[in-house]
Amino acid sequence: MSDKPLPQPAGEHRILRREEVEAKTGFKRAHIYSLMKAGKFPKAMRLGIRAVGWDSLEIEQWIAERRSERI
Repeated sequence: MSDKPLPQPAGEHRILRREEVEAKTGFKRAHIYSLMKAGKFPKAMRLGIRAVGWDSLEIEQWIAERRSERI
């Protein structure tokens, strides 16, 4: 994979909650957090004491990168 960043996918820039991230990726909570810990998934941002969210463009870019790696 090259070091050149992929262009940002066109779309709405907003904060996604965990349920939306699970729906977009097909991953469950434990796998998402495992990938984050390994540095292989966008980091969540703290929204409150018990709330986190992900940048929608970061998630869309991560999905686009996975698509480009397909065989």
